[in-house]
Amino acid sequence: MQLDFFPSRTLTIYLAKLFVVRIFAMLIMLVLVLMMLDLLSNSGDILAVEGNGQGELLTYTGLRIPQLISRFLPYSVLLATLISLVTLNQNSEVIAMKAAGLSAHQVLAPLLLTAGIISLVSFGFNERVVTRSTATLKAWEAVDYGAVPRDSGVRANIYLTDGTSVLTAAQLTGSGDAIAMNDVTWYLRNPDGTIVEQVDAARATYAAPGWRLEDTQRFRVQNAVTDRPGDLVVGTGLTPSQIDLAKIDPETQPFWTLSQSIDAYEKAGRRTAELRAKWWHKISGPLSAFLMPLLGAVAAFGLARSGQLFVRAVIGMAMGFAFFVVDNAALAMGSFGGYPPFLAAWAPVLLFVLIGETVLIRTEE
Repeated sequence: MQLDFFPSRTLTIYLAKLFVVRIFAMLIMLVLVLMMLDLLSNSGDILAVEGNGQGELLTYTGLRIPQLISRFLPYSVLLATLISLVTLNQNSEVIAMKAAGLSAHQVLAPLLLTAGIISLVSFGFNERVVTRSTATLKAWEAVDYGAVPRDSGVRANIYLTDGTSVLTAAQLTGSGDAIAMNDVTWYLRNPDGTIVEQVDAARATYAAPGWRLEDTQRFRVQNAVTDRPGDLVVGTGLTPSQIDLAKIDPETQPFWTLSQSIDAYEKAGRRTAELRAKWWHKISGPLSAFLMPLLGAVAAFGLARSGQLFVRAVIGMAMGFAFFVVDNAALAMGSFGGYPPFLAAWAPVLLFVLIGETVLIRTEE
């Protein structure tokens, strides 16, 4: 029986249902509270744009909620673990399971299985939904909540150089020769870096070579004159392939797309440590939900002897939040080369698996 992690089908289903209900209750509570606070902070900026109203607020909410779900799902699993195990312990259900011959790992097995399934669902949700909503939201923020971008493949805040001159764009959509940029500014500069003229344009498309600026307004620094020259072609040294590699945001690219972008960066001889760390973290991040039952298990075992239910619940919560602190710190270290990318993404998970197992075993002994 000790080698069978699910000795009772009824008990497994009971614990899994108990756990799932609490996870979603915690998640809904956190997302609703945080969404209300977020709207209080940003609704003024959204409604400040002429024509924006309730529809735009609902659009913002729809784009923001997937981000909140992705970020706070592991916290919800941690809180659900503590609530579930404390409740089971208070009702002497843990004692009953121990008396029936179940080990600590057998008691936790249904919770770990449930958390593992949630981790897999979270990975798919992040790659299919969160990346798209994040890309669209960032592009919308880049134009100060003006027209809502319809292309989910948009990129925001593009900065490109052609010699000493600079081309910036608030939004970029498409790829290859079909690239289009919105809210574009071209800075023509001397070799010493001084600006000769500034051209603002509503849109830019590839002119093969160069980029055709449409609906332009030009300001010449030398005589401080502003005019409207019509369409202009600038940046003849900038190619679509260069622009495709100009800015890669791991938060807006799915796992497989990001892998291809990293390969392209490496072929171009660019540094990829930060991208590699975040690529690995796309896998290790959702697995943090699987780790939470192990870290929160201290709240379930040993209470009959010590009687310190609240203290053990606090210890479990502290261990869970310590993991998130270490995980963010390791990812930051990996982003600027302090850790190898693989180590930055996986070391916190492996470390806290060992810590959780050690605490669980020591508690049982």
